[in-house]
Amino acid sequence: TALSRGFVASQETDVGPTISFFDPSPEACANFSESISAATLLADAAQVVTTADIVFLAVKPQILPAVLDSIAAVVTTDVLLVSIAAGVTLDVICGRTGSDRVIRVMPNTPCLVGKAATAFSPAQGATATDCAAVQNLLDSVGITYQLPEQCLDAVTGLSGSGPAYIYTVVQALCGGGVAMGLPEDVALQLAAQTAIGAAEMILQTGLPPQQLIDQVTSPGGTTLAGLKVMHDEEISATIIKAVQAATNRSIELGKS
Repeated sequence: TALSRGFVASQETDVGPTISFFDPSPEACANFSESISAATLLADAAQVVTTADIVFLAVKPQILPAVLDSIAAVVTTDVLLVSIAAGVTLDVICGRTGSDRVIRVMPNTPCLVGKAATAFSPAQGATATDCAAVQNLLDSVGITYQLPEQCLDAVTGLSGSGPAYIYTVVQALCGGGVAMGLPEDVALQLAAQTAIGAAEMILQTGLPPQQLIDQVTSPGGTTLAGLKVMHDEEISATIIKAVQAATNRSIELGKS
């Protein structure tokens, strides 16, 4: 839903009237229809495959194999399959559908606000035109990289799960501000805007993060005092471990 809503909200991509979908859950169908009123609910997944040019397989990785089995009989090379299920490899998707016109994508939820960080990898049967079409869609909601498939688990661990890490940091910054006497609403806005500003500084200046850290850190100053606590608590190492754990979980999902 997040990706579709991002496509529709984008001023660059007019896909609203052309979206068809199916979900076995009536509640999920109702939520999707409410989010994207122009989308058409079809009778089953097979009908989606037979009527669409590009099919996004937006299901949990644990149930994707069953979904693939349910559509295999109607999948042809006339349709491009795009999977956003974490960990499920191109080999699995191609093997279960009998088609290698497949692209595997790892987006993230900031696509809702046009700030997604996405990577994709095509199977052998996906053409340059297929890749360009998918990249055009994904570029409309953020930045996109085409990478070898072996990189996608790490992408999942970094940017796929990454928004939750950033929310955790923002929440902690807000909590620190409140503990020091700020109103909670003000603290949350200051924390979120600080995260936005810091990210934009990295993207717009092109400077390494450490150089930007040095620019705001004075000997004996307030920033140094805060950074010392973060260093002592091994915050950087903990975040690295979080990315590694999420990456490893993506690999595990691909084997199940």
